[in-house]
Amino acid sequence: MEEKYGGDVLAGPGGGGGGLGPVDVPSARLTKYIVLLCFTKFLKAVGLFESYDLLKAVHIVQFIFILKLGTALFMVLFQKPFSSGKTITKHQWIKIFKHAVAGCIISLLWFFGLTLCGPLRTLLLFEHSDIVVISLLSVLFTSSGGGPAKTRGAAFFIIAVICLLLFDNDDLMAKMAEHPEGHHDSALTHMLYTAIAFLGVADHKGGVLLLVLALCCKVGFHTASRKLSIDVGGAKRLQALSHLVSVLLLCPWVIVLSVTTESKVESWFSLIMPFATVIFFVMILDFYVDSICSVKMEVSKCARYGSFPIFISALLFGNFWTHPITDQLRAMNKAAHQESTEHVLSGGVVVSAIFFILSANILSSPSKRGQKGTLIGYSPEGTPLYNFMGDAFQHSSQSIPRFIKESLKQILEESDSRQIFYFLCLNLLFTFVELFYGVLTNSLGLISDGFHMLFDCSALVMGLFAALMSRWKATRIFSYGYGRIEILSGFINGLFLIVIAFFVFMESVARLIDPPELDTHMLTPVSVGGLIVNLIGICAFSHAHSHAHGASQGSCHSSDHSHSHHMHGHSDHGHGHSHGSAGGGMNANMRGVFLHVLADTLGSIGVIVSTILIEQFGWFIADPLCSLFIAILIFLSVVPLIKDACQVLLLRLPPEYEKELHIALEKIQKIEGLISYRDPHFWRHSASIVAGTIHIQVTSDVLEQRIVQQVTGILKDAGVNNLTIQVEKEAYFQHMSGLSTGFHDVLAMTKQMESMKYCKDGTYIM
Repeated sequence: MEEKYGGDVLAGPGGGGGGLGPVDVPSARLTKYIVLLCFTKFLKAVGLFESYDLLKAVHIVQFIFILKLGTALFMVLFQKPFSSGKTITKHQWIKIFKHAVAGCIISLLWFFGLTLCGPLRTLLLFEHSDIVVISLLSVLFTSSGGGPAKTRGAAFFIIAVICLLLFDNDDLMAKMAEHPEGHHDSALTHMLYTAIAFLGVADHKGGVLLLVLALCCKVGFHTASRKLSIDVGGAKRLQALSHLVSVLLLCPWVIVLSVTTESKVESWFSLIMPFATVIFFVMILDFYVDSICSVKMEVSKCARYGSFPIFISALLFGNFWTHPITDQLRAMNKAAHQESTEHVLSGGVVVSAIFFILSANILSSPSKRGQKGTLIGYSPEGTPLYNFMGDAFQHSSQSIPRFIKESLKQILEESDSRQIFYFLCLNLLFTFVELFYGVLTNSLGLISDGFHMLFDCSALVMGLFAALMSRWKATRIFSYGYGRIEILSGFINGLFLIVIAFFVFMESVARLIDPPELDTHMLTPVSVGGLIVNLIGICAFSHAHSHAHGASQGSCHSSDHSHSHHMHGHSDHGHGHSHGSAGGGMNANMRGVFLHVLADTLGSIGVIVSTILIEQFGWFIADPLCSLFIAILIFLSVVPLIKDACQVLLLRLPPEYEKELHIALEKIQKIEGLISYRDPHFWRHSASIVAGTIHIQVTSDVLEQRIVQQVTGILKDAGVNNLTIQVEKEAYFQHMSGLSTGFHDVLAMTKQMESMKYCKDGTYIM
């Protein structure tokens, strides 16, 4: 647990004072410190697994006392805190006393968490550097979290803890148990177990929460100790004095425990070597190596190089610590009547370890702000010129509570996202009422339907997130913005529905062959309740299916640029860019949400109809028949959504604009001063944006601005509201034809476009 507080003042180059921070060590010499740090973390993992074995036989207070005693003897002998340094004042002794009390409390939480979770989970949760936890807390609770990368790191850390809480199937400790008086070694352990049981979670999950609390306390403890370490003459002297005071504090408690409780240890002499291993590996070696490495390297490097080996060592030992080498010690420490409670490796732990490694690497890395830019050229003196598109200077992220507040405000401001949010809240309320009543009445049908409703909420969450993201501002990387996320959300929702329809269809066919008997008790009220909730959703989202939604009007503006470039002697060409008003279009996201609600509505209707037929006539075949009919309806209703979303993702020309665009191109060809056009590309970018690009060739004496405005107006009337026009003058043709005979092919292709004819079936023919 002990780390260097960073209170030592480091001399600058040449031995002069005034320099604070790591000494500049050449990269070749850093290797030995990195190897030393990794090896130390490996040994610390060994010490923690050894500690877990010892705690099976030794009371936790006795265990902490022995560790503090061994560490104090070593550090007093080598550091000589009483004979070196300035005299400790009375006020400083009071602070050292408080430091020792806080250290004992954190050690108690740490090692009690070790007894609950086992060494593997303790290493994953507790062995994080201060800089990692401080970065995590700054992302969660401040507005200067360090940018999107730090936010990802914080998200990985939270996901890792959730994996340990929800997906760690630790069967040996999963059962919540009563902890009566006399069951534990002392009143202290009984009180701690009772506190965990009061939370309503299993012991090992309570240990996860306890270790997270201990980790935060440890970081605050180290932060508060930095000034004190400077006042008393350094972190090493403070550690020696603090451990010595801790021994004096714990000594009376240990004496009382030795008298009042029965010891499980048959021979304390046989535990000398295991305790010496734990004291040296966990308490002494880790503290001194961390102190040295933090001087020779940056703190962020120490955190990155130290976290990976200790997590990997934890996974390896968690899988192989039952090797026969340790069996003798285990058999000695374990009481004869005590069952083995080894905490084995699980899938949740492996996933959690991966996320912890990723989060430690991201959160410990230094923040890089304002360093991204696009090289746009060089000055006459040869200096590179970069363009920062604004988002590079807005790299810092806001705190998560503020982000949630701002997101909720944006959700409630817009109609689509507001409707999804309200229906999601209603759906969740019905889901939890159903789950609560199902647990209360021990109804498996209610519980299963509740989890089914909870799964349906995931589609609503995805639709809500897509509706929110679609309004995010464009950035340098996503220059078109995030409007297409609605198309992607609708496409994914459609795929989910097709998969659901497929499995319902297959199950219905199997049940048609052999219809099972059903218990229809509680089916009708549940289905009626679900039908009412889904009918509210149908009314809320019906506009998404009845007509093309998403029309919004914006200000029309066009900006045209004309500039000259000298390309092998001469070439003039310009380009224009315009944004017109947004037209109506398909909102695939809202259609996907609507179809998901429609599928649930059809399911509720099918259950009600089949229940009535089964109860009145005993027709058990009605259930698979209704399910089969519903699966076919879901599939047929989803296919148009999938088709439309695929066409948008494949950049197809919007079918509703084909005729208008063909007429617009014919009008463009007739503009005075325009020779021809080539490479017309038009596609739907999102529900409200139809984008396009076109190259036009004009005569040398024509005014470019006039031609660009005419072309923009024609295509805007045809529905294109995001247009880029590339202007190429007549001299450009002459120049390109002199460079390459292949350019004549381009001219020939341009002329052939004039002979294209429009057919009623929406295709072009030559």
